[in-house]
Amino acid sequence: MRRRQLAAGAIALASLFAMPFTARAQQPIEIQFWHGLNQPLGGMLEQLATDFNGSQAAYKVVPSFRGSYSETAVAAIAAFRANTAPHILQMFEVGTGTMMSAGRAVKPLHEIIAESGVAIDPRDFIGPVAGYYAAADGKMMALPFNSSTAITFYNKDMFQRAGLAPNAFPATWQGVEEAARKLKAAGIACPMTTSWPSWLMVEQLLAIHDVPLASRSNGFEGLNAELNLTNPLLVRHLTNLVNWQKEGLFRYAGRDSAADPVFPTGECAITFASSGLRARISREARFQWGAAMLPYYEGVEGAPRNSIIGGAAFWAMQRGPNTRRTPEELRGVAEFYRYITSPPVMAKWHQDTGYVPVTRSAYEASKQAGYYQQNPGADIPIEQMLRGGDPTPNSRGIRLGGFIEIRNIIQEEMERAFQGQVTPEQALASMNTRGNQVLRNFERTNRNN
Repeated sequence: MRRRQLAAGAIALASLFAMPFTARAQQPIEIQFWHGLNQPLGGMLEQLATDFNGSQAAYKVVPSFRGSYSETAVAAIAAFRANTAPHILQMFEVGTGTMMSAGRAVKPLHEIIAESGVAIDPRDFIGPVAGYYAAADGKMMALPFNSSTAITFYNKDMFQRAGLAPNAFPATWQGVEEAARKLKAAGIACPMTTSWPSWLMVEQLLAIHDVPLASRSNGFEGLNAELNLTNPLLVRHLTNLVNWQKEGLFRYAGRDSAADPVFPTGECAITFASSGLRARISREARFQWGAAMLPYYEGVEGAPRNSIIGGAAFWAMQRGPNTRRTPEELRGVAEFYRYITSPPVMAKWHQDTGYVPVTRSAYEASKQAGYYQQNPGADIPIEQMLRGGDPTPNSRGIRLGGFIEIRNIIQEEMERAFQGQVTPEQALASMNTRGNQVLRNFERTNRNN
């Protein structure tokens, strides 16, 4: 009897100790995902993680908003040094050069695909997007996701009020200036504004006119690139912007996305912004609005060409300098990537947000569903990115180290010009000098990476 009681107790004790191990074995592997998207886009992105978690039981993606893109990048760098980096980091496009030079901190996409065996076809990504995130050998380093480009949004009601054709936005800057004068004459206090001043009024402008922003194919060919911000086209355009602001035709509304609210609220008649602003405009605007390609200067040889991408990509990170991801963690990252780039998920994301469909299959799925017929203008970002055939070295994109800092310098000097502290020529010269110092510092730090 005593032996039977001891045996039963031993079995019960063994079962008790076994239970936690069994429970742990059934717990999904957590994949930490840090992003920098504000609402409503941030909530839509986090919903994708929730949907993925509900589609399987092996992995759990844990999204976390870490502030702006710049703040998210700074937090991830600090976390890597502390061996607590997230599995996935959302990095905006201006940080691509920095991430390309991050060496051991990054696990390239092509390695994840090869090692995990998860079926993700790099050939499905549309050319301008894939090329931006590819290394010199053509292998993709990051997963493009919320990719955008810059387009024009305009208030059709205000256009009608000013006697302008509501369904025909001017193709050239000369036409835009004329429209702005008519809008002002009609009593509209803010004829036009822009979000992301550096991206829209410098980077996109140069790409569309096939003018280099920097040497070495805008940095794609090496770290020893130098800026080209004192070119005649930029002098012309910044001079126009300064003069237009003095005349009340243009409003400078702040850096980065600070100007995003002034169009959907009906304050400004025209805004130049990310195609991703479409989601907010659709929700908030109480007027008829339209979308159009970015304007160009008539008479500039080679214009107009394609616009360049913006938005962000997902970069897989090692945990820290001394800690690598396990094969199972990398497989979890790959499975999440496969889910969010599947045609129905990517097509829905594109349609709900205004970001471009980064895969051909998602674009085709949207066309077959009649989305572009039902939503005129929704295909403008894609058409603009594909305009003019294959991108040139000047319109492929920008791959400059430290470009986050350079973009801040550009915006700071633009503000000095708008405030009348310096001439447009002086502002551009200062951008060039200060920006090149950033490039040289980055080159010295990363020369051997």
